[in-house]
Amino acid sequence: MSLLNFNASEVAPSIGFTPIPAGRYVAVINDSGMRPTKSGNGQYLQLEFEIIEGEYAGRRLWDRLNLENTNPEAVRIARADLSAICHAVNVLTPQDSVELHNIPLVIVVKCKKDQDDEAVSEIKGYAACAAAAQAPAAPPAAATTTAKPAAPATDYSALREALAKRVQQASPWARNPAGK
Repeated sequence: MSLLNFNASEVAPSIGFTPIPAGRYVAVINDSGMRPTKSGNGQYLQLEFEIIEGEYAGRRLWDRLNLENTNPEAVRIARADLSAICHAVNVLTPQDSVELHNIPLVIVVKCKKDQDDEAVSEIKGYAACAAAAQAPAAPPAAATTTAKPAAPATDYSALREALAKRVQQASPWARNPAGK
């Protein structure tokens, strides 16, 4: 028996989550770490993404990149996905996965059926945010264009600062360095 000392009237009940519809979402990586594969003969990089804009802001998705695996094709795919992430966040030579945290990128989400025939969301691609791209220099005075002007870029600097402060809090997946 465990003493809970809990009042359910003070906490909204969990209603579960429906899958996130297929689409493109602005997100950040807010947690990452290497984990051993189930077979024990490799490791994968687990990445936690949090959607930061729109109707699904606050929802989280995970991806696993098999960076160390006996299957060379799995490693090739994982390295290609990691390269896409690095290019999307403009960190081309990370020494630690934490360098990829809190930088907005676009994740491409698809829906599929799992082994229980339930619909689940899964990340199938990565791209840079339009706001993260450098704005081109002003066109030459002689140049004219009939294209519509681009929408103003979203400023993510305040969001990055807020996320950086939040990351300083202990992650629920972090190992206790004291071994307690």
